[in-house]
Amino acid sequence: MQNPVIYTLRPVSPKAHIFRVRLVIREPDEKGQRLSLPAWIPGSYMIRDFARNIVSIRASCEGEPVRLSKIDKQTWQAAPISGELAVEYDVYAWDLSVRGAHLDQLHGFFNGTSVFLKVLGQENRPVLVRLERPEGDAFASWKLATSLPAESVDPQGFGSYTADSYAHLIDCPVEMGDFQELDFEVEGKRHRMVISGRCRFDAERIATDLQKICSEHVDLFGELPLDSYLFLTMVVGDGYGGLEHKDSTALLCERDDLPGKGMKQPTKGYIKFLGLCSHEYFHLWNVKRIRPQVFREADLSCEVHTELLWAFEGITSYYDDLALVRTGSIQPDDYLGLVAQTVTRVMRSSGRFRQSVAESSFDAWTKFYKQDENASNAIVSYYSKGALVAFGLDILLRERTGDRLSLDDFMRRLWKEFGKPDRGVSERDLEQLASQMVGADLSAFFEQTVQGTEELPLEHWFTSLGIGYRLRAARNQEDWGGVAAETDQTEARPAIGARYAQKGDFVELLQVFDDGAAQSAGLSAGDRLLALDGLQVTAGNLDGLLGQFETGTQVQVHAFRRDELMVFSLPVKMAPRNTCELWLLPETECTPAQLARRRDWLNQQ
Repeated sequence: MQNPVIYTLRPVSPKAHIFRVRLVIREPDEKGQRLSLPAWIPGSYMIRDFARNIVSIRASCEGEPVRLSKIDKQTWQAAPISGELAVEYDVYAWDLSVRGAHLDQLHGFFNGTSVFLKVLGQENRPVLVRLERPEGDAFASWKLATSLPAESVDPQGFGSYTADSYAHLIDCPVEMGDFQELDFEVEGKRHRMVISGRCRFDAERIATDLQKICSEHVDLFGELPLDSYLFLTMVVGDGYGGLEHKDSTALLCERDDLPGKGMKQPTKGYIKFLGLCSHEYFHLWNVKRIRPQVFREADLSCEVHTELLWAFEGITSYYDDLALVRTGSIQPDDYLGLVAQTVTRVMRSSGRFRQSVAESSFDAWTKFYKQDENASNAIVSYYSKGALVAFGLDILLRERTGDRLSLDDFMRRLWKEFGKPDRGVSERDLEQLASQMVGADLSAFFEQTVQGTEELPLEHWFTSLGIGYRLRAARNQEDWGGVAAETDQTEARPAIGARYAQKGDFVELLQVFDDGAAQSAGLSAGDRLLALDGLQVTAGNLDGLLGQFETGTQVQVHAFRRDELMVFSLPVKMAPRNTCELWLLPETECTPAQLARRRDWLNQQ
């Protein structure tokens, strides 16, 4: 057996947010060992330069200092030595997100990409990692949770763990602290959730709902390719996020999203939390095992581009909430409300006419993950539009095969042909597989929906399921659409054509939308409105003031741009019809084929 690479990690100063790592390399490169830290973490496609958080680093051999030379922003080279190389370094950990590392007196969390230097040339060697508790009586009750295989640990989880390789090591995040936890089983395999942060919740309700949702995904793919699964959940007052790993996930949610004892109907926050858990669990197949070819051995020092993120995130986004309604965790109207909001998010982005979801996937590194005030005019989300494309592919497969096949069958084929044998998905494999399944060329569908920027045929897709669909004007900027009765009508209203917020005594424009009134007047993001038609304007009265004027008239607006007062002539324009409403068509208005398809789609036999 090869000598393992050995790491020891200790939270040496929770108050200063410092993890100390000691790395021992028993057989360093005789020419001088190189070490590096990743620049990005799989699942989050943005260069984050984790090495900037290394605040000190030193090397030694048998107690004698060894010179370390930094050769780029994230790589060091040790001088040639004869013997073991020991490297000790401190990592500043104050990023409370699912992507980085965080340490204070309340808890510690880290991803391996933030703390474990890679030993170049020894990436495939086995790893031994010792995880220690902070010193002091204040931390005596701390526990540790990770999906790393345990070798020798104490009852609270601190001790020695192993990994097959460096890639395995950095795919297993770690949580330590005085957390709460709950358990449930799927296919006889343990599923554990640890929850850090001050909160009260109904653990039995969470376990019951997640057991159903996870089982739904297992049933879809036909097998569960792991021995156990871990949800690491950090609870905060304001925050949201998730990051997938092969046998675990890191989650960030709001305290109020968790269910309280006695809750009868799921709140919007709890539905959001269940959707997040569902999304990341689905990723254990779709992304972690069924994955783009370019991600199989991705270089974490630089960007790795693919046009397929629309499928790996979009299809996952399609199934995350669909699993909730299929398991009865939410009602069909709840689900249609979520779908309507997804449609609205896409319709509110004129960038959909400029960027395809394939381009959005490829440019995720520089556009989607680095959005600015013009993002809605320039890009489209491969999550939101990708979910709608997945929905369209589901309908297409059903229609072309007389409802013999659906996207469920497509995902099972992906698992059997790509995920299970660990075969990477190339850029055109999805199109070819779908065409093979229906026995016809589907290139026109993929050209229109994936490569193209024209409107999606949403009304046709929804009608195919016996679902009513319409677009209307938003009632206000907080209106994202939802479920409505067929007879509901909303009158169009004037709108400023911008997203805005109250900032002190001013209304600050956050985004200005293409072809809206604000853009036509010359207003820009960052401008601070003082008055409209001589009256003080606030975020609360802006819509009402504009509503007093007829379409086509001009209204004088006073605003500060930086420190200069400017006067603008704002044309009164009606709000665009970009807010989606959906509803279940009455059974009397549906054909038997529509009803059967809808029942199968929602799993309501």
